[in-house]
Amino acid sequence: MSENAADQLFLGRQPILDRNQQLFAYELLFRSGSRNFADITCGVQATATVIANAFTELGVEAALGEYRGFINVDEAFLFSDLLELLPRHSVVLEILETVPPTPAVIERCIALKAAGFTLALDDVIQLEPEFAELLALVEIVKVDIQPLSRIQLMQLVMKLKPMGKQLLAEKVDSREQMEQCLKLGFTLFQGYYFAKPTIISGKKLDHSQISLMKLMGLLLGDAPTSEIETALKPEPGLTINLLRMTNSVGSGSSEKITSLGHAITVLGRRQLQRWLQLLVFSAGNPSGTSNPLLLLSATRGRLMELLAGKLQPGDIGFADQAFMAGIMSLMPALVGQPIADIVAPLGLTANVRDALCAGSGPLGALLRLAESSESGDISGLTVALGELPGLSPKALNHAQTQALQWSNSIGQEAAA
Repeated sequence: MSENAADQLFLGRQPILDRNQQLFAYELLFRSGSRNFADITCGVQATATVIANAFTELGVEAALGEYRGFINVDEAFLFSDLLELLPRHSVVLEILETVPPTPAVIERCIALKAAGFTLALDDVIQLEPEFAELLALVEIVKVDIQPLSRIQLMQLVMKLKPMGKQLLAEKVDSREQMEQCLKLGFTLFQGYYFAKPTIISGKKLDHSQISLMKLMGLLLGDAPTSEIETALKPEPGLTINLLRMTNSVGSGSSEKITSLGHAITVLGRRQLQRWLQLLVFSAGNPSGTSNPLLLLSATRGRLMELLAGKLQPGDIGFADQAFMAGIMSLMPALVGQPIADIVAPLGLTANVRDALCAGSGPLGALLRLAESSESGDISGLTVALGELPGLSPKALNHAQTQALQWSNSIGQEAAA
């Protein structure tokens, strides 16, 4: 496989949630840009090789942490020897609905199960007799709920339940659909229902969240330490935690920190900013950043920060703004308010505000790139990369993996 083929791989991921709306796994979306997957002699083999390499060069296995990665498998990839290079404990092989249940396919699936792979069947909307043997081999059945009426979905589930399969509802777009699937006994869910403002409609930013974001705005605007100290003083809980953390960081020193100004100086502004960002993610959420939307927010912000560093090396201010734009972009989904209302009181820089409210400037292009990578939207990725000369698909892949590793790590910190 040529290096160019590897460079053209796009790596996306979509969260898969459990019944408690906690992260269970990611579906990893490997795409080869404009390459036609029907070109079996070239496209599929190239993609298979890159997927295998992704778990080594890109470190996807480490990025997944405790979570599994669901990988789409078409007929050609199913029979590729490269499939067996994947770490069995870290992946679920998601057999696409286009794979015909031929005797050869059944035999291959039996061998993969025997080798320790977990199998899932994708996009099930009805039980066709010819798929009975394949269905018996898989552990997870992904049901596409979109084309099904309530009655059709209920009837399908009634047929699936006696088989003892784990049921995953995909393309869940609303709370109503989520609740229906919960009642029917689905245990896994995939879709963007949790990222829509209507899901948590009417919720307002609480006082601590507003204070945290105002403080981040001051840090990004390079405000004087005295101004940051003044903003912290009405927040005794934050102040105590800041002093505790700074004393802990400087535990090797005999000098104890007792003032806010001293703490800010010792800790450093970038470290303080990271701490505040972590608090924003976990504010009001006892399970920390294990909330899928908060994890997505953290990952998006970190991805944009890393890509900003590649676009404008050495420009820390631009990277910080990219991070802020990334995490702020999902606040409407988190609190159910328009982005303009959220941004108004925070004193954000014009670049961040314009990117969030109008999608303009390089930060707006980075935001579109991040959103497209999350959804696996190849046309959107192509357009966004075209707006950002200097960024390659390979650079995007590495940044995505690093961002996922980072968000997993802060999730563990927040839950600790």
